Amino acid sequence: MPFEEIVKLHGMNTARIRLWTAGQYDLEYGLAMAKRIKAAGLTLHVDLHYSDTWADPGHQAIPAGWPTNLTGLVSEIYSYTQNVVQSFAAQGTPIDILQCGNEINNGLLWPVGEISVNGIAPVSQLLHAAFQGGLSAGSPTTLVHLANGWDWAGLQSFYGGVFMPGGLSVDQVDIMGVSFYPFYGTNATLANLQSSLTNLVNEYGKPVVVAETDWPAVCENVTLSEPSIPVSAPGQEEWTGDIRDVLDSLPGGKGQGIYYWEPGWIGNAALGSSCADNLLVSPSGETRQSIDIFALDM
Repeated sequence: MPFEEIVKLHGMNTARIRLWTAGQYDLEYGLAMAKRIKAAGLTLHVDLHYSDTWADPGHQAIPAGWPTNLTGLVSEIYSYTQNVVQSFAAQGTPIDILQCGNEINNGLLWPVGEISVNGIAPVSQLLHAAFQGGLSAGSPTTLVHLANGWDWAGLQSFYGGVFMPGGLSVDQVDIMGVSFYPFYGTNATLANLQSSLTNLVNEYGKPVVVAETDWPAVCENVTLSEPSIPVSAPGQEEWTGDIRDVLDSLPGGKGQGIYYWEPGWIGNAALGSSCADNLLVSPSGETRQSIDIFALDM
C-alpha cells in the first residue's frame, strides 16, 4: 500500500512535508506530495526550511539568489511564502498548517537572521513577514518550530525576545512546536519536557505539539535520555505513549499532538541520529507493531 494510506489506516491524521527553495524537496515535489496526502484524507502540514537544503539548529543558509541584507530578505520571504501558499491552493490542496522555519532556535537565513550574530530583532521581522505573506494568500494555521523542547531556558530565551512591536506578534502564531529526541543529550527527559511545555503553555496559552520525535528500534553504544525504555518496537510505543501523557497533562488541554519523524524512510533509517534504525517499518517495508502508536486517536 502507499505509505500515506498505511499511516492513515493506523491512526495518523497529519503529514508534514519539508519544502526547500531548491533541490530534491522543492515546490514541485511538495505539490505532488500534497495531492497524495489530501487524497488519503490527511491534514497537510508544510514545513518551509527557507534554504536550498536542510535547515536545523546547525544549518540555516540563505538560498542562492536571495538577497543578503535584512530589507531584501524581509521582502523575499514575504513573497516566497505567499507564492507557496497560493501554489498549494491553486491545485486544490490548500495548506492546513503553515510552518515558517525549521528548528530556528538560533534564527534563520544566516548570518542576517542569526540570533547569536545580530540579535533576535531580524528574526522577529523575518517571521512577521513570512506569516503575513502566508496569511495574505489564505488562512492556514501557523506554527513556529524550535528544537530541544525539554529546554525551558532555550524556549524562554527565544519567545521572550521574538515578540516585539514591528515584528512578530503573539497573535500571528497559532501553534508552538518543538523537537524532542532521546539521543542528543541525557537532559532530554520526559520530566524536563513536561516542565518545559507546562511553562510554555502557562506563559503564552498556545496549543503545543511535539513536531519531531522518534525512538530507536535498533541502537548500540548510545546513551539514551530515558534508559529504562527498551530499544525495540515496544520501546517506540512506550516513548510516544509517555509523550502523549505529557501532552495530556498540559494546562487547558493545550497539548495537541505528536509527529513521528521519520516513520518510513527505508534506506535511511538512522535519519541523522546516532542510532541505526528509528523507523516504524522494517528494512523490507513490513510494518512493526509500533505503527499503531496513534491507533488510540482513531
